Amino acid sequence: MKNLLFLIGLLSVGSQLCAQELYPYTEPASNMPSKSISVKMTSMFERALHSGQIVQRHMPEVMLGLDKKWMVHGGLLFSDMQDEQFKWEGARVYGKYRFLSNDEVHKHFRMAAFAAATYSRNQLEHNELNMMGDQSGIQAGLIATQLWNKLAISGTGSIMEVLNQKTKKSAEADSYAYRALNYSLSAGYLLFPLEYADYDQTNVNLYAELLGGRNLGFEGETYYVDLAPSIQFIFKSTGKLNLGYRFELSSDIYRLSRRQFMIGYEHIFLNALQRKKKKTISK
Repeated sequence: MKNLLFLIGLLSVGSQLCAQELYPYTEPASNMPSKSISVKMTSMFERALHSGQIVQRHMPEVMLGLDKKWMVHGGLLFSDMQDEQFKWEGARVYGKYRFLSNDEVHKHFRMAAFAAATYSRNQLEHNELNMMGDQSGIQAGLIATQLWNKLAISGTGSIMEVLNQKTKKSAEADSYAYRALNYSLSAGYLLFPLEYADYDQTNVNLYAELLGGRNLGFEGETYYVDLAPSIQFIFKSTGKLNLGYRFELSSDIYRLSRRQFMIGYEHIFLNALQRKKKKTISK
């Protein structure tokens, strides 16, 4: 009976998202388990180029798996990266729709469309455009993910538009980019366990992610390309610990930092959105 319950639980999680697709820096085309709620805290630490000080950003986040095709995120951003004082700097929302699934035994190919919006209290002061609190903006794009046994490869392409209207109307408007193509190529490999035997086994996944951006319609600073290797531990299929290190491969943009350490923890509550069936009393 115990083995049967373990198998059912494993299938309920694995049918939606395999362990090696839980990329620390990007989203796969697969969704989190349907009717589930996940809470997540991601923290990033880096040395600022202009001051040499260690600065930080933290993002608490709540994620909802509405069904097998839809999921949404909502998060807050706290940072001292653009200000000497640690402060609340903004908020972020994200939605994803999986529109294609070609599933086979031990492999699948999936595609999804996503959209995101970020509000930031920061002014536009540099040309590295992102959705992590540096600027206010909107973003939309596509994700494609292929799984082969223990290896998962995923690619993302999106367009971002900055919405910092005050800067756009200023005399320095020509100094900043307002639109960018963002892209990523991610690979994840399930290292342990070699074979599933018990629900309490810890998963260990290795990742390598190529993260880039290119500013569009702008003649100044135009691009950056980063590499982000990471390791991930999954405990009892519900707790996830991420440790990552992101560093610059090439860029012509003056950035706040060229290296960053990331730590994140996430816990998922399976079937938390499932409606409880009303008990009927027989006379």
